[in-house]
Amino acid sequence: MKSNLESEILNVELPLMEDFYTIQGEGFHQGSAAYFIRLGGCQVRCVWCDVKDSWEVAAHPRIQVEQIAERAKASGSKIAVVTGGEPTMHDLQPLTVVLKNAGLKTHIETSGAYDLTGHWDWVCFSPKKFKPPHSSVPKMADELKVVIFHRSDFAWAEEFARQVRPDCKLYLQPEWSKEGEVLPTIIEYVKKFPQWQISLQVHKYMNIP
Repeated sequence: MKSNLESEILNVELPLMEDFYTIQGEGFHQGSAAYFIRLGGCQVRCVWCDVKDSWEVAAHPRIQVEQIAERAKASGSKIAVVTGGEPTMHDLQPLTVVLKNAGLKTHIETSGAYDLTGHWDWVCFSPKKFKPPHSSVPKMADELKVVIFHRSDFAWAEEFARQVRPDCKLYLQPEWSKEGEVLPTIIEYVKKFPQWQISLQVHKYMNIP
């Protein structure tokens, strides 16, 4: 019999835009099978965002976290990636509890716009200029992934590289619509500053979500 606390956690609902089993296409875990949980709601609103349908919280059905975890577990994935939108605008503690109870590793992709809640095995921190990140997030990052849209973004990237832990992985990723233009510049930058690595959105090359 479940305790009142357990029942409360299982009944928590979050706005879910979509969830699906795929291949992680970016960053340190690129190429790994992963179950993606895309939550609705975002106030960061990057002009080049490729999931603008996620921005409005009310546009997405509220689903119990227990149901979300059950679907993730049933996929056979070992990893659950919580993304958005901007997932940290929600209290993610209940979701991480049920995902961990289901035996999944918990990963999050966030701009860090809000304080991070929940228990995470991997934090991918991708700060955006459109809404400055919460000061607590950089030190929690396992991976810093900065999208390069303009030359000024390299200085932006270095600003956060100074804030993360020494063991944090550092990635520069071309914005998809400008990849042909900015990738050569990123290549030269990484050759000059090899503490950085290049992240490409390989799922788009493979034509998968």
